[in-house]
Amino acid sequence: MADSSNGSSEPALIKFKLPTIKFTKLFINGEFVDSLSGKSFETIDPRTGELIARVTEGDKEDVDLAVKAARQAFDNGPWPRLSGFERGRIMMKFADLIDEHVEELAALDTINAGKLFSSGKAVDIPQAAHDFRYYAGAADKIHGEVLKMSRELHGYTLHEPIGVIGHIIPWNYPSSMFSMKVAPSLAAGCTMVLKPAEQTPLSALYYAHLAKLAGIPDGVLNVVTGFGPTAGAAVASHMDIDKVSFTGSTEVGRVVMQAAATSNLKSVSLELGGKSPLIIFDDADIDKAAQLAIIGIFHNKGEICAASSRVYVQEGIYDELVKKLVEKAKAWKVGDPFDPTVRHGPQVDKKQFEKVLSYIEHGKREGACLLTGGKPSGDKGYYIEPTIFADVKEDMLIAKDEIFGPVMSLMKFKTVEEAIKCANNTRYGLAAGIVTQNLDVANTVSRSIRAGTIWINCYFAFDVDCPFGGYKMSGFGRDLGMEALHKYLQVKSVVTPIYNSPWL
Repeated sequence: MADSSNGSSEPALIKFKLPTIKFTKLFINGEFVDSLSGKSFETIDPRTGELIARVTEGDKEDVDLAVKAARQAFDNGPWPRLSGFERGRIMMKFADLIDEHVEELAALDTINAGKLFSSGKAVDIPQAAHDFRYYAGAADKIHGEVLKMSRELHGYTLHEPIGVIGHIIPWNYPSSMFSMKVAPSLAAGCTMVLKPAEQTPLSALYYAHLAKLAGIPDGVLNVVTGFGPTAGAAVASHMDIDKVSFTGSTEVGRVVMQAAATSNLKSVSLELGGKSPLIIFDDADIDKAAQLAIIGIFHNKGEICAASSRVYVQEGIYDELVKKLVEKAKAWKVGDPFDPTVRHGPQVDKKQFEKVLSYIEHGKREGACLLTGGKPSGDKGYYIEPTIFADVKEDMLIAKDEIFGPVMSLMKFKTVEEAIKCANNTRYGLAAGIVTQNLDVANTVSRSIRAGTIWINCYFAFDVDCPFGGYKMSGFGRDLGMEALHKYLQVKSVVTPIYNSPWL
């Protein structure tokens, strides 16, 4: 069977030596352990729909043990009491170990999440190592300030680690999300319990193993695999977790926030859904604009919170650009993510596969014009053709809901003001893209769109130094940059009287 471009038969599986699955148990207090219940669950290869391994299923009681270990490590262990330099040195060792195991980690994310193996080796895993090095360098630069008080007092602030963190991460970027959450919280001196998505537990357990080898003390990093309504809910509602950092859907984010409020009022940071607009103006380079639009929605098979799923094109170039988009989508190769020529692997699991297809059917029923794609690719695995709809109306489900799949909604606009209005006509506010050669237009539009990140003449321009997070129902709090470090710290003011000082 030949590999499929858009619309051909079944994607062929590449002959690749799959990694041995070494770690399938919970990682608590520095050891891999069975759950108290003895239960396990299946983790599935989305390329085939077949079993990879059975993974230990953690529950509330296992979360309790993990939190107990993290609390002991925070209250009495060495990690928060090490100098920032010493924490950074251990984190640098962790990063080196990630680099040494890049191929195995990338392969785990490929068989677990359907991610491109070539991209994992070249981008995701090296970026994870880079995240740990970045925050290792920041660990000894945490400091408060001396305050200029208005009366005879000496005041200063301390930035102290919050305590025990609960991390709940999604399945679309298992390695990136692990490093984005764990690295800054380790640098801050926190301890933590991490629950990976049940669809993609394998790389998180491997990272836990590497953390132990790097010298991170027992109890500092704990990984509990399991399901959201059980293990995830236990993390969000735990009375001895001081903060929850969650990335995932807006619907689950609400549940996490409610659980935090009704338990111990722990602080929460949420990076949630998106329905990001890409606005292409008449003066744009059409080839560049088409490439940005294609990458913005079809990269990682559309399973990106910041995907440019709404593409607004100014009427002067609309017809020409649409033609190029369809050509590029048809040439976007779908197939086994281990094939280095493939651009698009399978959706993460059957549930997501069926969800995306159901939205495509909604688009057809509501009257959008299907230009290309719209069908499963092959008879095995969870592959979907890159799909483009035109004549999309603002009130259609495919224009309003986060689909989290390879589905582009094309819309036309006339003026700058109309583009801004359309871009903001969403409950989300995670990201947006602008393609124009006019600096005044770029400045006006970027300041008018209510979103956390605006990319001008680029898309997915992520960097560890650039904070990422949302407005509106895309959440609050930031990952990446120094803002991510600060969210795992709290400010303490210390004040003492001063007597007979020659100045205040």
